[in-house]
Amino acid sequence: MAFPYNKLTEESIDTLKKLTAADRVFVGIDIQKEYYHDEMPEYGIYAPEVYIEAISKEEIAEIMKFAYENNIPVTARGAGTGLAGGATCKFGGIMLSVMRLNKIINIDPENLSITVEPGVLLSEVAAAAIEHGMFYPPDPGEKTASIGGTVMTNAGGMRAVRYGVTRDYVRSIEAVLPDGELVTFSSNVVKNTTGYAIKDLVIGSEGTLCIATEITLKLIALPKCSYSLVVPYDDIKQCIDTVPRLLNSTLTPTAIEFIEAELLDIVERQLGKVFPDRSGSAYLIVMIDGNTKQEVERDCDIAAEICLQAGALDVMLCNTEERNASVWSIRGAVLEGMKADTTSEEECDVVVPRSKIAEYVKAAKEIAAKHKVRIITVGHAGDGNIHTEILRDQLTEEEWKVTTDTVLKELYAKSKELGGQLSGEHGIGNGRLRYLEDFIGSRMNQLYKSIKLAFDEKNILNPGKLIEL
Repeated sequence: MAFPYNKLTEESIDTLKKLTAADRVFVGIDIQKEYYHDEMPEYGIYAPEVYIEAISKEEIAEIMKFAYENNIPVTARGAGTGLAGGATCKFGGIMLSVMRLNKIINIDPENLSITVEPGVLLSEVAAAAIEHGMFYPPDPGEKTASIGGTVMTNAGGMRAVRYGVTRDYVRSIEAVLPDGELVTFSSNVVKNTTGYAIKDLVIGSEGTLCIATEITLKLIALPKCSYSLVVPYDDIKQCIDTVPRLLNSTLTPTAIEFIEAELLDIVERQLGKVFPDRSGSAYLIVMIDGNTKQEVERDCDIAAEICLQAGALDVMLCNTEERNASVWSIRGAVLEGMKADTTSEEECDVVVPRSKIAEYVKAAKEIAAKHKVRIITVGHAGDGNIHTEILRDQLTEEEWKVTTDTVLKELYAKSKELGGQLSGEHGIGNGRLRYLEDFIGSRMNQLYKSIKLAFDEKNILNPGKLIEL
């Protein structure tokens, strides 16, 4: 389906400067190249025709009205930390930054909620909650992500095992539609069956349906104590097979992460971060929260016993803030380490049923050996989201293109065979778009298109991402 997008003229750029301010509108060589891509430039580098820093919902509404009337594509952008090629101007047009909408509007202890603008950072939301004795649990790896970006990608993270993902904490969203109209999805209520759950549809829509201008998030009581366990194994299958044992026990772990020794070698070599135990070939990192030290220590003892019975070589307790921070900073640095260790990379972000993680990891290793390419697995073992990193190393451009296409098809086929999904938390964006229909089927693909057109019949909002019309 073709859409007649128009190019921006000098006259239209002058109009945009009047709708905003000339010093917040950048054109051509004045647009910094970092805005051409997100954290995965492999998924597309596209220059916007104009880059605008909006400062209010009213400006966003006026810009969208202008774009709608003139058939100009618009891509909203937060901090640009996405990993799917989502916040890029695939068809040129306007890149609209929301990062100057960065106010914490209200913290409401009585309703356990916080209302923020989309440019507020995830770390700022977390800190504001703690300052008021509350807790915002979603914990994606990139703490400098904008909260609007985490909502529009339904970011997951390490604490999803116990606390859930971003969708579970969004009470309401105020947003601008593609034609410039301002609407609000739901309100600051705990439950709601008033019509279709459009709020939950908008969450994770990757900026293709609307632009968030104000978000109200649920907070919970702050856990009083948090310890972590570092658990080495000499066998990957034993390591992964421990996960269902932990989840089927009386425990409710906050996070269960899986990491291979090869990846720890990379992080140490490239970033100088040293893991506290190097006796295993694979590791679980288990986080346990609680309201008392005694409760957490008891649960750690139970978890340690389960791990040792499942074949763990040892269990190391991290019961100080410094030890906890050290372990989780290494886990958070794995993507940076891999980027530094190779010439390019491709990420497969599948999620499979937790009981199938070991089978998927084994298949990934077999696929790597079959195609003579380096593949490293790491991820959220507690919820089945396994990040499968394909590293280019010394492959030529043509070899890399052919290899990644073949390897990804096999990895996605394995995920589908095991009852999994194409992406667990990073989204479809531009990078996984070509695999979507094969994965979900033609009827579901048509439903996605219908939803997109119901919001955006001119296809001007972040076109060419998540679903292709």
